Amino acid sequence: MTTHLEEQVARYHAWRDQMVSCIETYKAWLDTNGSADIQQSLRIYDLIESLRNDHITLAFLAEFSRGKTELINAMFFSDFKQRLLPSNVGRTTMCPTEIMYDPAEEPYLRLLPIETRKRQESVQAMKRQPVEWIKIRLDVNSREAMAEAMEHLVETKSVSVDEAKTLGLWDESDPEITTVILQERDRIQVPAWRHAIISYPHPLLKSGLVVLDTPGLNALGTEPELTLSMIPNAHAVLFLLALDTGVTKSDLEVWQRYVQPAVTRRIAVLNKIDLLWDDLKSEAEVAAGIDKQRTSTAEILNLPGGHVLPISAQKALVARVRGDAALLERSGVERLEELLATEIIPAKQDILRDAVQREIGSMVDASHGSVTGQLNSAQTELEQLAAMSGKNRTVAQAMVQRLEKDRQAYMARVSTFRNTYNQVMNYGQTLLKQLDDEALDRLLYKDREFMEGAWTTAGLWKEMQRLFGEFTVISNKILNFANQIKGLVEVTYSHFHEKYQMPLLAPPALNLEKHTLSMTALAQVTKEFCHDPVNMATYKNFLINKFYDSLVGQARQIFDTTRLDAENWLKSSMLPLNRQLKEFEITLTKRVENVRAIRDNISSVEDRQRYLQTQIKALRGQADVLNEIKGSMDGRAAAHDAPVPDNGPPTIPIAGRAIAASAV
Repeated sequence: MTTHLEEQVARYHAWRDQMVSCIETYKAWLDTNGSADIQQSLRIYDLIESLRNDHITLAFLAEFSRGKTELINAMFFSDFKQRLLPSNVGRTTMCPTEIMYDPAEEPYLRLLPIETRKRQESVQAMKRQPVEWIKIRLDVNSREAMAEAMEHLVETKSVSVDEAKTLGLWDESDPEITTVILQERDRIQVPAWRHAIISYPHPLLKSGLVVLDTPGLNALGTEPELTLSMIPNAHAVLFLLALDTGVTKSDLEVWQRYVQPAVTRRIAVLNKIDLLWDDLKSEAEVAAGIDKQRTSTAEILNLPGGHVLPISAQKALVARVRGDAALLERSGVERLEELLATEIIPAKQDILRDAVQREIGSMVDASHGSVTGQLNSAQTELEQLAAMSGKNRTVAQAMVQRLEKDRQAYMARVSTFRNTYNQVMNYGQTLLKQLDDEALDRLLYKDREFMEGAWTTAGLWKEMQRLFGEFTVISNKILNFANQIKGLVEVTYSHFHEKYQMPLLAPPALNLEKHTLSMTALAQVTKEFCHDPVNMATYKNFLINKFYDSLVGQARQIFDTTRLDAENWLKSSMLPLNRQLKEFEITLTKRVENVRAIRDNISSVEDRQRYLQTQIKALRGQADVLNEIKGSMDGRAAAHDAPVPDNGPPTIPIAGRAIAASAV
């Protein structure tokens, strides 16, 4: 039976594919009409690839024994008619586990050995090194084989205390916050794996959903990439609590430290409501008890009441295995899936649509403006030729003289454009120097030397926060300078529109604010990092490595992305205006040549008129295509400024539809 969540994710997947097709159609239009340039092509290619690789991540987060894994079994693996992921009393999820679908390979389980924690490489970097992972093929047609393979997820291994400390998995001052169990006097039992990835062909996963099953506070304290990257980048976090205990001290600590400040879309799930099902109580009494706990939880976590959902993951799994509709409804899992379907998925779609608009909307607008300009020019020339009909060469000569004056005025525009272009590029090079790798490396190496030589913990914390304070200052300077360049570009576009009556175009969007906000948020995370009891008790050398591998590594990524975005924007910032000027020059030159030809052979007026009529039909067809593309990107029905006549120009089939060929 298909759930509402599956239907909504499938619709999202179809919409995303439609958006890709729309962008491919635009790229084909550019190629067909000779309007593409290398920068546009690269931007479009990157956008298409990012859309194809887009996914929705749901992170399941809780202290251990709250029922996360059982809920995942109920929502995604009930078709196996048994528990697929190991789910027993106590700690079962020993390492972070991503569940997704990889269409490039057969279903698999990939396991990253715990020993890789000794190396200064993130899990994300390790994903690009398949040789580091243990890969197990999954036989999805065998329940027994699948269950046996999944048992690897709970494997542990025995190491010495010193080895556990080297791995950063053991803290003698507080064993409860670690992911290990003290086995003997000098031996420690630790998880065998640092990270796991499951590729499984579930309909939701095939449509782009990724599930992140996280261990509790123990792993959150020892694997910084979870708290600094994976969880904050999730599109929603499902935070599981036990209904009988409500929000415990450790639950609240996880919530306040890792969820509330980092994740926008948060849902609290009160699991194990079946513990309150009592034959000696009426349904109303049971419901009242559940509602009381739900209300209390919403107040403590500062969540809307509708975002706290009581369920029974165990009964939901049983109901789906047995096909018991009544028990499934009572379990409450369908209400959780409904909330995800109606709030999380549409919100993700809006974010993606806005991103597409920012990245490519101005390009489509520029193309439409170009077609409109050519159309207006052709119509103007057609009207002038109609006025010339039956007249002598003197009239044609006067037209040539007017067009020559227009061309001289155009050369003045080109001179103005070149001066402004050079100014923008000079400012841009100054901007990019602030993001230079060598300057950043010097800052980082100098700072690391200071940290390694620090004698006190207080001095170490102070230097870490000072470094991110400097990062934030640099990021704000970059943003302010970039906004000045952006303002100059916008003024240039307005100037050409107002002074030369050229169609008003919008320059490509520049959004560096998101990087500045990310850096500010990372500075706050650094402050919390420095006050985290787990880190305060960690050996200095391991702590410094942890700081550079996680926080400084993310800061470097932010600077790299900022530089790349700024560089790409600089290359494309003046392209629409430059293209508009070139097209104006081409059109003007052709008009001068045509009027001269008419002056020398007045009988050729009718031939030129017929040609222009054909050209106008083709341009109207192009305008219709661009309107359709723009309408699809906006998520609305395409608008048509002017229909293409039935006897229009020949068509070229592109991306499953026909695009009118240009007669130019």
